[in-house]
Amino acid sequence: MEDIVQIKYALDTFYFLLCGALVMWMAAGFAMLESGLVRAKNTTEILTKNVALYAIASVMYLVVGYHIMYSGSEGGILPSLGLLIGAENDAADVLAAAAAGDEDAPYYSNRADFFFQVVFVATAMSIVSGAVAERMKLFAFLAFAVIMTGFIYPIQGYWSWGGGFLDAAGFSDYAGSGIVHMAGASAALAGVLVLGPRKGKYGANGQINAIPGANLPLATLGTFILWMGWFGFNGGSQLIVSNIEDANAVAQVFVNTNASAAGGLIAALIVARILFGKADLTMALNGALAGLVAITAEPSTPGGFQATLIGAVGGVIVVFSILALDKLKIDDPVGAISVHGVVGIWGLLAVLLTNGDATIGGQLIGIVSIFLWVFLVSLVVWLILKAVMGIRVSEEEEYEGVDISECGMEAYPEFTSSKK
Repeated sequence: MEDIVQIKYALDTFYFLLCGALVMWMAAGFAMLESGLVRAKNTTEILTKNVALYAIASVMYLVVGYHIMYSGSEGGILPSLGLLIGAENDAADVLAAAAAGDEDAPYYSNRADFFFQVVFVATAMSIVSGAVAERMKLFAFLAFAVIMTGFIYPIQGYWSWGGGFLDAAGFSDYAGSGIVHMAGASAALAGVLVLGPRKGKYGANGQINAIPGANLPLATLGTFILWMGWFGFNGGSQLIVSNIEDANAVAQVFVNTNASAAGGLIAALIVARILFGKADLTMALNGALAGLVAITAEPSTPGGFQATLIGAVGGVIVVFSILALDKLKIDDPVGAISVHGVVGIWGLLAVLLTNGDATIGGQLIGIVSIFLWVFLVSLVVWLILKAVMGIRVSEEEEYEGVDISECGMEAYPEFTSSKK
């Protein structure tokens, strides 16, 4: 019996860590996607933001975020403040609990749980990066990352995954369409509203000027990396894989995750062809990501075809959302607010289609609570940063590119010279 318990514990821990590593790889996907969709003169700063925000998220979630998210009382609103991530499971305690038939006996390492959660935090912050690209000061962004990953994200995470009041209200979000994606988009929306659009993006009489990205092959590579990493994002959220029922559930999650992404891409491609008369690659890429976001709230209960349709609706929504935000002069260079925010809401509502335990009331309470908390607190933080240190580069620096003003180097130097 003890051998079986130890094998199951080791297997589930290893699976959790492997899925966490896949989600960490999504950081590279966001970096490639964003750097491909901005102009060449802003690429280095985008890359710096993405690698730095991952490091900041790792430290802040380790120091305070994880404790805030998972140490509060059941059904509460205010979390418990504290430091670090607590003790690891004791082997003797795990074996004794399993022998006693305790359903709450630990199935995997606490450290594996922390690692899996910390890469989710970084994902939420990565969403903000793309939306504020090409005109924000690097260190203003990084200052916001400290607050977002250490406090804003963990508090709303406690309300749901940490056993707080949203969990008690029946809010269902399997892998984070709202908790991760809509939260990141809400923070991004607040930042974009304070920041304003890029120079030249919008003209007189409602004119919208396209600002093409510099490297669409890189953006496509980033999308494929994100697509692959999402198998860990959703698959790991099953938490265990060491029995037949959970192994089957994980397999279904993988199938549905892939099907929804495919449905989203195809639908966005078709809609773009109807609207623009051309196959728009950027809309197709965002359609795939929209499909992934849409299925994330509940990837275990739909069948494969249902998941395809859920993703397809997300793909349609994202095209119209991107166009609508542009008409409202909300400048989001990579479409992050639409992909992760608007489609995140659709994903949370789509849970009702296949999960009989979910309720419309629980889902709506979750959507409203997460959005209002993250948006309003983020808005306050952005305004404080604007007053204290400024958040936008000068018009001249924006024209020359933030690579030079913020990082002192170009990603694609036209030539190099050397003295002999």
